[in-house]
Amino acid sequence: MSRNSFVQMNKLTNVSGRITYISSKAKQEYLYATYTTVSERSFWRELAKCNQESFRQSGTEGKCIEARELIIALPESFIYYEPEYLLRRFTDHFKQNYKVECISALHHNKRKTNYHIHLIFAERQLLDKPIEKIATRNMFYDERGKHRRTKKEILDEAGNIPKKCKVIRKGEVYEQNLFTKKNELFKADGFLDEVKRLYTDLINVCAIKEEDKLQVFDRNGMYLATKKIGKNNPKAAEIEADNMERVRWNQAVDRALISGVAEENILGVKREKISKEVKRSIELYGNNPSFLVGIIRLAIKALELLISKVLLEAAKVAEKIVDVVHEKVVEKGASMPKDEPKLTAEVQEKVQLPKKPIAPLLLSKYPAITKLDVELKRRNEEIFVIEQERSNLEIELSESTGVFKKKQRKELQERISLLDKKAERMKTELSRVLRDAGYANAAEFFTELFAVREEKRKYEEACKEWQEECVRAEISIARETFCNEETARRSEKRHR
Repeated sequence: MSRNSFVQMNKLTNVSGRITYISSKAKQEYLYATYTTVSERSFWRELAKCNQESFRQSGTEGKCIEARELIIALPESFIYYEPEYLLRRFTDHFKQNYKVECISALHHNKRKTNYHIHLIFAERQLLDKPIEKIATRNMFYDERGKHRRTKKEILDEAGNIPKKCKVIRKGEVYEQNLFTKKNELFKADGFLDEVKRLYTDLINVCAIKEEDKLQVFDRNGMYLATKKIGKNNPKAAEIEADNMERVRWNQAVDRALISGVAEENILGVKREKISKEVKRSIELYGNNPSFLVGIIRLAIKALELLISKVLLEAAKVAEKIVDVVHEKVVEKGASMPKDEPKLTAEVQEKVQLPKKPIAPLLLSKYPAITKLDVELKRRNEEIFVIEQERSNLEIELSESTGVFKKKQRKELQERISLLDKKAERMKTELSRVLRDAGYANAAEFFTELFAVREEKRKYEEACKEWQEECVRAEISIARETFCNEETARRSEKRHR
């Protein structure tokens, strides 16, 4: 089962402090290597100074971003690579692609369960030649560094220039720029996804074992990614609750696919009930992650309603006709050719028959994967029965009004609660069956199922064509033999 790659990006408001933290043996219990693409450490101080000056001039509120950091998780087997080589390869790979300077460190966490790289990169490039601005007249700056037009504007009550004010004389350099503007690419929404693909490809090239190969989680796909909870995170409880709802959504997506809901319909629910609702919530209330739990819950309800509609429609159809295709594919199994056509020795001598098609390797999975398909559908139908029972109890509860039906309402609520718990357990078990079989989710399972079915179809067609060729060859030889015998008899008759 392929695992998703993990690459996290952080904004750094104190790049010098962060560099000290990731590269200090005193602060890091397991520090294996450090590497920098620029020889002068002063580069990072000048970069921070440039960013702070630019931020001050912009008048933007908040904190200045001096640099950015990537945290790249590596497969544990990468410890067998020489640390300096591994770190240099991953860091140079970033510089070659984005043309900016980097500094990095290779770490293990305290429990030695997370092998990872910290890669700090600049958002600006160093200019080949600094750009200097020369004052054409005296320039005056107040205590806050704001430019004033005249000297009078910075004088104190005694007519003196305060110490914190600054005067730049005519002909002096009043501004020196060592760097280009910030690359807007690093702030773009798709940049992190691009970096994930970049490093996932590199990890897969370097992978020592097949199971070390990773895949990039598709944010535009049907599933939701869970968030990592760091140590001593003050929002751990909030993130955990959020993750639980994300898992429930992913389980609902598995059920939807097993139920036959089209992928575009699932994506439609995600887009309308999650993406748009999150955007609307941010516009109204700001970035409040606690609202996401409620949004996902409503989206799950919408998706479950869609599942019910599809299953009810399927049940109505099943009452009228038998699903012949399902019968052939699932219940009767593969109709493989068992025996080769039996040809006479004479035919085999006279004709070169085509070779029998070789069964593709993927076809060996057919029995197991179709069995799993049946099992998933069976479990899904059992969940649907529970949901239907719960729905009927909800209707009964809504009709139980009045003072004398208080006990009945309580009993109905208890039964509904028990059914909810049972359904949740069954949904969790459904997704666990997929994982135990080696699939990350239902989408991955059905991708392979359809591929196996397609291979089976092609193989059966090839075998059918081969059998027909064999039959045609036998008929041709039989016809030729008959003609030869008939000619011989006529010739013999004439001689008599």
